[in-house]
Amino acid sequence: MFMFLRLLEGPAIRLCVLALAIGLPGGARAEQAHAIAMHGKPAMPPDFTHMPYVNPDARKAGRLTWGILGTFDSLNPFIVKGLAVQPIRNYVVESLLARGQDEPFTLYGLLAKTVETNDERSFVTFRLDPRARFSDGKPVTAEDVLFSWQLLRDHGRPNHRQYYGKVAKADAPDPLTVRFDLTGANDRELPLILGLMPILPKHAVDVATFEETTLTGPIASGPYRVTAVKPGASVTLTRNPDYWGRDLPINRGLYNFDEIRLDYFREANGQFEAFKRGLYDFRVETEPLRWHDGYDFPAAKTGEVIRDTVKPGVPQPSEFLVFNTRRPIFADIRVRRALTLLFDFELVNRNYFFSLYSRVAGYFAGSELSAYGKPADARERELLKPFAAQIPPDILDGSYHLPVTDGSGRDRTTLRAALKLLSEAGYDLDGTVLRNRATKAPFSFEMLVTTRDQERIALAFQRDLKRAGIEASVRAVDPVQFDQRRLGYEFDMIQNRWDQSLSPGNEQYFYWGSAAADNPGTRNYMGARDPAVDAMIGALLEARDHTDFVSAVRALDRALIAGFYTIPLFNVSEQWIARWNRIERPEATALSGYLPETWWSKGQPQAK
Repeated sequence: MFMFLRLLEGPAIRLCVLALAIGLPGGARAEQAHAIAMHGKPAMPPDFTHMPYVNPDARKAGRLTWGILGTFDSLNPFIVKGLAVQPIRNYVVESLLARGQDEPFTLYGLLAKTVETNDERSFVTFRLDPRARFSDGKPVTAEDVLFSWQLLRDHGRPNHRQYYGKVAKADAPDPLTVRFDLTGANDRELPLILGLMPILPKHAVDVATFEETTLTGPIASGPYRVTAVKPGASVTLTRNPDYWGRDLPINRGLYNFDEIRLDYFREANGQFEAFKRGLYDFRVETEPLRWHDGYDFPAAKTGEVIRDTVKPGVPQPSEFLVFNTRRPIFADIRVRRALTLLFDFELVNRNYFFSLYSRVAGYFAGSELSAYGKPADARERELLKPFAAQIPPDILDGSYHLPVTDGSGRDRTTLRAALKLLSEAGYDLDGTVLRNRATKAPFSFEMLVTTRDQERIALAFQRDLKRAGIEASVRAVDPVQFDQRRLGYEFDMIQNRWDQSLSPGNEQYFYWGSAAADNPGTRNYMGARDPAVDAMIGALLEARDHTDFVSAVRALDRALIAGFYTIPLFNVSEQWIARWNRIERPEATALSGYLPETWWSKGQPQAK
């Protein structure tokens, strides 16, 4: 279908009107649309005034202080080099369209006032809002959009180069219109990916130095500007009083603080102590032990610190121990299966996590997209048929389950099964040491960790591995070194988490596509190079209806499970948020979970 989104100007809302198309091929009939969804129709009606997960009357004042673990050496989040300040992407730099956080993948107008595509999604055209301005007052034009596309395609992060490189051609019919020709891409998500493209000003970006780190705040069109930087320690973002988009429906109830301060901490315990003293306003808790009994300090007892438990509607974030299959020791799938058997989840969950976690295989836990424990439907079997030899029958029919131990730390059944697989892979016990049968070299590797929780899990697994004669060392490094080694694939095993949405798409290539395996800076940390995985990602991108899409994602999940690239650790079904009561949040929670951009400062407006 031919869609033409037109968002009319207004003081508080955008009205959407369908422009009737004349002479459409094949007699296609125009349909009204005021946004673009990956599948189905947008949830919000054409005359929406604000999103349901915001307080449209939220107070505009005050400061929100973040406490971030780690450090930074760059304000450019669009390149591989350096450690960037990530919130700049949403608070300072805008895109053509903005995501609706209550839907799997629907975008509404932001810099782009209109979006147009066809049923095949072989092109997409954006019409810019003539009111859009960069923070220096200069208008956002089609020339800036084309410049941003070319810049990120040629010099951006690997995912940007991958996405934007699919565009066959781009041009600007007039100063406010950009058309992208997507012929041959066969990617129905690409119009939305382009809609989320960050837009940078051509007049303020030096292409020659773009890939170098910088501590100079970018000129962009977003609601905030960078106003202060203490290298490695803090960044201050200040609301732009002349922000062009403050009255847009998509923005109403968002960006309520006059100032956002980002404070960085090198060490996790010091970060928590700073929160207890009120030095920053909120924290997302990730350690069950701390959430269970660490909030017994006075401010938490008196209610000055509030603890919120949020249940998002997206796939549950899952933690994994990741095999770097680029290392010869983990190249054999039988070795990876054996080590998966050796991890005693029942013991760890009871002793460390107060049994707060669950555990499933796969990467879309807790959602309809998960294949774990479900038999493949006819469409899945059709997609996976060319790769049948590498998908075990129990994974295909849903009968495969992760090992369940007796929780003693000495389960002999899983140990025997693991040693059998290791023997098939060429390893035998020599007394208490597992050795390579041919070289006599001991089986040993290093687990790289950066947090206390990661270290505790690694040490527990180290004990499990010792029973099989495997020597695993645990090396703790600071967050900076950990990120550098992770991005450069300089590790044997790490702990990692992939957050998934209800609309997985092109980013799956970035997570586990073969082309990303040897490209530093991607999230294919395990080094997966699997034609089945690549084909299933392609299938989910080509799916036109929800049913086929779900089947394609489940088929992808089965291919990844069958590869044994990771050891599933646990799934997180809730978000644990602690905040000082000077910060308030809306009663409604978005599908995606907590959103600091919807919060506001409690109290009376400050004097100007």
